[in-house]
Amino acid sequence: MRRRDFIALVSGAAAAWPLAAHAQSERVRRIGVLQGLAPGDPEYQRRIGQLTDGLRDLGWVEGRNFVFEFRYPEGNLERLPALAAELVQAKVDLIVTQGTEAAQAARTASDSVPIVMAQIGDAVGAGLIANLARPGGNITGLTLIATETSAKRLELLKEVLPKLGRAAVLWNKNNDSHQLQVKEIERAASMLHVKLQSLGIGEGDEIRTSIEAAARSKAEALITMDDVLIQYNRVHIVDLAMKQKMPVIGEQRQLTEAGALLSYSPSPPAMWRRAATYIDKILKGAKPADLPVEQPTRFELVFNLKTAKALDLMIPPALLVRADELIE
Repeated sequence: MRRRDFIALVSGAAAAWPLAAHAQSERVRRIGVLQGLAPGDPEYQRRIGQLTDGLRDLGWVEGRNFVFEFRYPEGNLERLPALAAELVQAKVDLIVTQGTEAAQAARTASDSVPIVMAQIGDAVGAGLIANLARPGGNITGLTLIATETSAKRLELLKEVLPKLGRAAVLWNKNNDSHQLQVKEIERAASMLHVKLQSLGIGEGDEIRTSIEAAARSKAEALITMDDVLIQYNRVHIVDLAMKQKMPVIGEQRQLTEAGALLSYSPSPPAMWRRAATYIDKILKGAKPADLPVEQPTRFELVFNLKTAKALDLMIPPALLVRADELIE
């Protein structure tokens, strides 16, 4: 080979090396998403939209350097383990989850695929992580600290209904986080002199009979915990309670949009956007065990004034001033 040809060959190869390295760094990552809201649900669209926007801000563009793999239980939570296994078999780079049961299903499916909890009620209480500072294992993300805020929702209800003597709480008996929240709200109810009727359900078909049982027991309000089962059936829950003239107090804003009287919690769409930072770090080599679980610093108090009017309830002005949003 002539010297000139050899130099040209080496120069061409050297020029190609950066391109090859760039192509390797731009391999398409597969992000699994395991959550319970249907694709047509406006709240689903908000959450996934915020996650996508958050990833874009960090340089991840859907279709260019990552793709989503979605799995939905369509209201049947018993499908979660099989759906989580499907994501692992699809060789996703990580799994994003919503709620306790989805996170548990993902962890059971794999102890090596990274899991990012976009939102969960009580990750420590449910036994998913060792502690917030150093979660350990293959799971990290964001917690709603729902156990701690359960009592606050009852306090808010008592401000709206000062003479409240009996309330019912609707929760998923298969959700470990909900079991912790119920205990917390029972302690608060005792201090506030409110008799609490527990309505633990395992599937959507039990909602009607549970709410009717609360009405027969003269419950003056219905408090709901939040998870896939409750969110998937939120319109049905509010409609049944309103027929009994029973105000509903929810954990998250979308329940108030569906007609609940009030909600108090962090913003789920905002948490999904924050989840993008965890995804970015993990895809760049960070280990979930070393990424502290984030707690919310801001909570949203939302009232539905249309519902208050329909129930002939007067929201105290002091509460209205504190509200982050009034739905009219």
